Parts: sequence; C-alpha cells; structure tokens
Amino acid sequence: MLMINSKFLEPACLSVMKNVEKEILLFITFEGIDGCGKSTQVERFEARLKKAGIPPLITREPGGTETGDAIRKILLHLDGESVTPLTQLFLYEADRAQHVTEVIRPALDLGKWVVCDRFYDATTVYQGIVQGQGEDVAERLNYLSTSGLNPDITFLLDCPAEMAMERIKIRDGTTKKRDMFDKKDIEFHRKIRHAYLSIAGKHKDRFKIIDASLSVDEIEEQIGGKISPYLIENDSMS
Repeated sequence: MLMINSKFLEPACLSVMKNVEKEILLFITFEGIDGCGKSTQVERFEARLKKAGIPPLITREPGGTETGDAIRKILLHLDGESVTPLTQLFLYEADRAQHVTEVIRPALDLGKWVVCDRFYDATTVYQGIVQGQGEDVAERLNYLSTSGLNPDITFLLDCPAEMAMERIKIRDGTTKKRDMFDKKDIEFHRKIRHAYLSIAGKHKDRFKIIDASLSVDEIEEQIGGKISPYLIENDSMS
C-alpha cells in the first residue's frame, strides 16, 4: 500500500482516503480466465469511480504504450504456435517494464488511481505455471520489470472454464476476434482457472475473488461492495 501526503493530491483523490491512517488505494488490477467478463467489468468500474468523483487512468496489458501495442500484436494476433512460451514470457515482461515506467508509475506519482486490465499475475499464471516456464522464474522477472511495484487490490473474476468458453463463442458474433489464448481447448482454461485460484490463496491480502458466473449486473455489485469501504462520498468532503 502506497503512503502519500494528502497535500500533494488532487481534490478528487482526497475522496479515497481510508480510515485515519490516510492510506490511498491507488493501483487496482483485474484478472481472470479468458471469457470471464473482465474487460466489461473494467469499463463499469471506471464509470463507478467517475461517479464518485475519481477520474482513473484505465490501461491494459499487453499494451498501454506504443511499444506495448506492438508487442501485443505479436503476442495475441499472430499464429500462437510461432511464439514459444519462453518468448511470450520475455515479451510480456518487456511490455510491462515499458508500461510501468512510461504510464503506471508516473500516474501513481501524481496521486491518480490506476486500473489495469491484467498485470503480472497473468504472466505468473499463463507462462509461469500453466505453460511451464516456472512460477518462481516468472515472479523474479515480474519483480525486475516492475521494480517491485505491486497492486493494492486485485479483483479475480472466477467462473468455470465451460461457462467462459460459452461466452467466448457468443462473443464470436461480435467484431472482437479470438486471440491465441481464446483458441485454446477447455483443459487449458481449466488449468488457468486453477492456477489463478492457487496464487490468490497465497496473496489473500490483495486478492478479492469475485463470482463471475453471475450476471453482469450482479458481478458489478460484488465488485462495488468490495471497493465501497475505500470510497468516501464526495459530499462528505465538502
């Protein structure tokens, strides 16, 4: 948890002071298997924060920078078989190093909230655990690429792999194309879910597990209930 002197914060950010310790909840990440509804909830979370008078910086991985967008095209939109898991690992870390340096840390230094659609937990799960590059290896590289930066809260949207795959099929009717992970078989997605739950159990201090098998509105309410203790109505600050 970052500790920031309130005199350096924008007025809107003063509304997120928590308890008498004046801790500021700044960096929030969203994680989950493909098809869990994560990106939809990031959009709704942004709207909730703006309604509370908190203008967040919304970003994603891979991507978020010009360099990151180029890496994203390599990772997600080329033939997945041509990018080995070890290559994926290094590319994700390169993307993250640029992202943290160029976007995330400068925003945090200004006292802004940052909400990121995936962060280093995804690398630990996908490349480190499920694709066999080693959880410890991924975690060491995560530390190097972020210079030790950790999220304050990670929302893990959890649902059965079968349900996620059905959602991906429904999404096929939209303009969004499947990436190389969307195309994986059901067993791959089951392993991803299990790995996420495993690391969530190791980091209970920041993980908030959300039942993503529910409706979009119900999922949003769960997330809202988890974040509400950190929000103070703007009226109370006037």
